[in-house]
Amino acid sequence: MANNSRQQYIDQYAEYAMEQMRRYGIPASVTLAQGIIESANGKSTLARTANNHFGVKGEFNGAYVLANDDKPNEKFKKYDNVGQSYEDHSKVLMASRYQKYVGNLSPDDYRGWAAGIKKGGYATASNYVSTIVGVIEGSNLQKYDKMVMEQMKREGRQFGTASNPLKAGASTSPSSNSELKSTGMDLPQGEYSMPVKRDSFMLITSPYGPRKDPMDRSRTQVHHGIDIKTNGDAVLATENNGTVVAVNHNTNTGGGKTVTVEYARPDGSKTQVQYMHLSQIDVKKGDTVQAGQKLGVSGNTGSRTTGEHLHFGVINISSEGKQQWVNPAAYLAEINQKGNLQKQAQYNGKDLLAQYQAGGTLTPPPATQQQQVTPNDWLTMLMSSDDSALALSGQGEGGGLLDSIMKMFMTMLLLSMQMENKSKEEKMETVTDALVNRRIDISGFTPNLKSAMLTIKDSGTAVLTTDDGKKQYVHELTSAEQSRLSQVLGSDVDDATKRQRIGAMVSAITFSQQASQNYEQIVTQQQSQEQNLQRK
Repeated sequence: MANNSRQQYIDQYAEYAMEQMRRYGIPASVTLAQGIIESANGKSTLARTANNHFGVKGEFNGAYVLANDDKPNEKFKKYDNVGQSYEDHSKVLMASRYQKYVGNLSPDDYRGWAAGIKKGGYATASNYVSTIVGVIEGSNLQKYDKMVMEQMKREGRQFGTASNPLKAGASTSPSSNSELKSTGMDLPQGEYSMPVKRDSFMLITSPYGPRKDPMDRSRTQVHHGIDIKTNGDAVLATENNGTVVAVNHNTNTGGGKTVTVEYARPDGSKTQVQYMHLSQIDVKKGDTVQAGQKLGVSGNTGSRTTGEHLHFGVINISSEGKQQWVNPAAYLAEINQKGNLQKQAQYNGKDLLAQYQAGGTLTPPPATQQQQVTPNDWLTMLMSSDDSALALSGQGEGGGLLDSIMKMFMTMLLLSMQMENKSKEEKMETVTDALVNRRIDISGFTPNLKSAMLTIKDSGTAVLTTDDGKKQYVHELTSAEQSRLSQVLGSDVDDATKRQRIGAMVSAITFSQQASQNYEQIVTQQQSQEQNLQRK
């Protein structure tokens, strides 16, 4: 059975894959399976920033993004929408290198197609075919092949682009009922909605009020809003009968692409709600919007942002026109109550909405009434949330390796937290940073180094970054090194010994990097000297 993120991807893009099957004869199941794997259920960086769901390299109408793959800073096509990515992917598979293996296959022969495109050089992994087939059969994607085959037979239609032109808007906007649900356009909850859709809680990465300026940590600023962790999410109107009063498409401003919605109150006052750093805007100034309606897509635009998130701000405007910033947690708590949404806004293990909900009033409850959450509790909550970057990395195939890396990462995080002389609040922040950004500071394990950081990449690989005070070294851990780390973490020795052994391994890896770079530098210098002698 497909997990939630995978099923959401299937629901949203099944029709896209079926359309490609009608146009090119490629099994919809194969296209969907490739999209699931290569875009990490639509959550990969390429999918979110470039609508590129299949890792196609090059430029698309001159547009591209840079990403590291076989080489640093390679060009990957940037599409205006996901439909273009699906269409372009089909054209790739129409190349002769693949068609000589699949050209005579039936459009519903997903096993044959998976094997054929592998022979054509689409992928080098030895288990590629079994991986594709496993995703197809594990999620019953072959049913979409059957649906298209039956439709074509019933309507007497032929496969091919001539008989199946792209439908106007079909590849650029959702059309099926399940797709509408994924964008938040179904409104079963009534007159109110949270700004993003979450099963249990929104993850707040920065609350309202004073904070260190993320662009300059030496400065303090007042944060007029809350930052909500997002990952290419639809951002939603919070109430009925709102008016879009401002739309900013300029990505060079501090807030980047921004939408402001205004709600009128019976007493003549107004409430304005701001959505900043969007990647896409789906409304225009003057539009009337309803609760749960999609306004755009979260992103990372603007000059004052350090990563993707939704900056959500609220302004109250009195009947006399006086404006005042308010804590969005108070506004969302009121919406939560009136709409009976039963949602939370968690910041380091604390529900910010609960501060305003005790006894049904918008006043902070006594500390004794607030649920006490430990760092370990918070870790468990985050791991099961929609926003756990680590959980997302484990959803692709080849799960055994990814599960092993995740387990290693989590054990090392706990080991690191135990030795650090930090307050409970600081440990909560450490957990949030680790789970959201997939990185752990293990400098405490390596007293001979200035710093050491372990990071899990989108691909699921573990990367060690160290600094000896003179130079920074980046090393992708090999399978053998990961295995040794896992053995140390799983051994029966005490925690202090584990940290000592891990520190020794990290130091040895760094020393090896230093020696390798020094050798290369010496060889380069010798070659340069020889060339100079030859010129003389």
